[in-house]
Amino acid sequence: MQNSSNLLLDIRDLEVSYGAIKALRKVSLQVMPGELVCLIGANGAGKSTLLKSIAGLLPSQGSIHFSGQCIRSQPAHSLVSQGLALVPEGRGIFGEMSVFENLQMGAYHRHDKAGIKQDIEHAYSLFPRLAERQQQPAGTLSGGEQQMVAIARALMSKPRLLLLDEPSMGLAPLLVKKILEVIATINSEGVSVLLVEQNANAALSLASRGYVMEHGEITLQDSAQNLLHNPAVKDAYLGG
Repeated sequence: MQNSSNLLLDIRDLEVSYGAIKALRKVSLQVMPGELVCLIGANGAGKSTLLKSIAGLLPSQGSIHFSGQCIRSQPAHSLVSQGLALVPEGRGIFGEMSVFENLQMGAYHRHDKAGIKQDIEHAYSLFPRLAERQQQPAGTLSGGEQQMVAIARALMSKPRLLLLDEPSMGLAPLLVKKILEVIATINSEGVSVLLVEQNANAALSLASRGYVMEHGEITLQDSAQNLLHNPAVKDAYLGG
């Protein structure tokens, strides 16, 4: 386990229950500054529950530290201003608002007008298609374009840690490639990333380290390269 003083995100023995059902059991996971870490596992393993817990959307037991501060009981909106942003599964965009308005909403806690304008331009440079559709209602965009809006909106909060929940789900292969390339670019620009992704091969190819989750527990953690070549991981998640 990493030295806690060097960690951006440090989760220890996290537990989440839905009534009598334990969704997370003693989960421990760490992210270093600048890292891209992936979390893989089958549907229902608890991956989305973990991200929602980190983001302050679900009550939990255990320890969540972000930049050395305990954040487990803090409300979600306060975590955004501290540098933590979630792109949820299903995107959660504001469908009746324009692309531009969605990006503005991502910066709701900021007051640096020049910086906001600059970051919107940067988002358009990452996703040129959004620049072309900036006045279009976001709900009328394709699924891939909506995913771009969701990621760009999260970036507008200037996160130090970006939580991504299944960003490639339901997208055509070309769009998946584009989204994954942008995630790599975001990480190269200094944003740490915790990526939940069903496309285990793609996720491990991007990441430096990975965790495997089964039935609400972390069952394996290793470098991404070692996980890619692990026979059990290959059989379960990489199509043998």
